[in-house]
Amino acid sequence: PKSAMSLTEPELQDLCIDIKGWCAALGFAQTHISDLELGDHPSRLRAWLAAGKHGEMAYLENREGMRADPRSLLPGATRAIVVTMDYLVPDSDPLHVLGDHTLGYVSRYALGRDYHKALRRRLAKLAERINSAVGPAGFRACVDSAPLLEKALAERAGIGWFGKHTLIMNRSSGSWFFLGVLLTDVPLPIDVPQRVEHCGSCTACIDVCPTQAITGPRELDARRCISYLTIELKGAIPIELRAPIGNRIFGCDDCQLFCPWNRYAKPPQVIDFQPRHKLEGESLLGLFAWTAQEFDERTKGSALRRISYEQWQRNVAIALGNAPYERAIVEALEQRSAVAAPLVKEHCEWAINQQRHRELTPPHPALR
Repeated sequence: PKSAMSLTEPELQDLCIDIKGWCAALGFAQTHISDLELGDHPSRLRAWLAAGKHGEMAYLENREGMRADPRSLLPGATRAIVVTMDYLVPDSDPLHVLGDHTLGYVSRYALGRDYHKALRRRLAKLAERINSAVGPAGFRACVDSAPLLEKALAERAGIGWFGKHTLIMNRSSGSWFFLGVLLTDVPLPIDVPQRVEHCGSCTACIDVCPTQAITGPRELDARRCISYLTIELKGAIPIELRAPIGNRIFGCDDCQLFCPWNRYAKPPQVIDFQPRHKLEGESLLGLFAWTAQEFDERTKGSALRRISYEQWQRNVAIALGNAPYERAIVEALEQRSAVAAPLVKEHCEWAINQQRHRELTPPHPALR
């Protein structure tokens, strides 16, 4: 095969068509190609970090300089192949789970296989396929964990626009999709950037956020975000934010669940994100009873491995505190509190107090 760097413009156009076909065969829903210009996104990131809105996510601050230039990840890179993979499982009923506070709500993206692995493996296959077609070239697959502004590149590539909840939105598939990026030095033709946002006057995501973490259009204070609190925060969850968490034990989807554009969300083309390990709609008491060994077994290959067993117990304890009063809940919390590490004990005691208060002030008969 010819060297990738010596391909003519028509040959590069044909390669681009082939790449998009290969991506579709790999299960990617959309494939767009961009240059590596990030516009004002690096400066906006710096301002956000300076305001401390990233909370304890020090890795964002420590590698901020790398995020400003994708070439720091792949010297000589000139293009980003940006792909999406849908993940909303059509048979799931997230609103039912959210509405039943005896059940644990796990963010839809974490119900199945860890998306990092699912996308990165396919991006590696894509790089191999391109290499086999045009000869050796430079590639680096990035799926969320690399210091890269994927959403900025997705906007630049024409995947969609930044919604008011800060996620990338697409008119044909909403926001229920993962992003993956394959950086390369192959000078592929680029797609038209996204220049129009289609949120209009809608503020559904802002209005519905349980903790008011979306402080304005495309402005997120991560320190209040339930996804941050239940996943990224390693210590105690602020007392004033515990009740609004409700029964969300890993992440939060409200800003997506109530977004009108997500009526167009597509079912995934792969089976990787089907619910596994009985994580969909399980009882809080059952989840709280997991031992450390069960936690390891039930979260194998899942994004839930991002948190520790102690964080899991902390999160479920809060959800139990927010559940309708039940003597069995109080007993389970008391038993765990007696032997738990300080972090878990603190949240168990808070939950016990919430349950006892609810026992003394039962809901109005009309609300039962």
